[in-house]
Amino acid sequence: MAENKKYKSDIEIAREAKLRNILEIAEKKLNIEEKFLEPYGHYKAKLSFDYINSLDKNKNGKLILVTAITPTPAGEGKTTTTLGLGDALQKIGKNSSVCIREPSLGPCFGMKGGAAGGGKAQAVPMEDLNLHFTGDFHAISTAHNLLSAAIDNHINWRKEPLIDARRVNWKRTMDMNDRALRQIVCSLGGPGNGFPREDG
Repeated sequence: MAENKKYKSDIEIAREAKLRNILEIAEKKLNIEEKFLEPYGHYKAKLSFDYINSLDKNKNGKLILVTAITPTPAGEGKTTTTLGLGDALQKIGKNSSVCIREPSLGPCFGMKGGAAGGGKAQAVPMEDLNLHFTGDFHAISTAHNLLSAAIDNHINWRKEPLIDARRVNWKRTMDMNDRALRQIVCSLGGPGNGFPREDG
């Protein structure tokens, strides 16, 4: 009887990967100069719009969009498919690159394990990608909550136009799948802390 072969988990595969500096990959694989990159550590970077605009005169490449409409607790496999496809195209000599969005923290800590792909078709460093990546989601939620504070301040000082606090639908936000925060009461503690209302 054949022995059961132990397969490595996604995290084991990710941690064994030999990471290369993002500047080296950009220059040698994609012909992108360092001046067009905004590095976030050694292994990830944002691409500037100046670089994208510099490609206006180039012949258009081909775009493949990977999407899904049937969610499952484990995810649909969009990232795994996208990364595997990018690797396969490189393997047959095509100049390919992959663009994936920053994953939401909610699903990572809710039911599914992460959003970095799986097996040997995953983005690394996996922990960075799943937990904070380049910090964009944090920046968006902070800006959103700043607007929430501005609305509360407007109501507190009774500025024109007067806003009925009972009709404010603009809720605070946090990128976290925490059921306890879905429906909360905020602004408790007296008049100095605003008007108590449901939020979440």
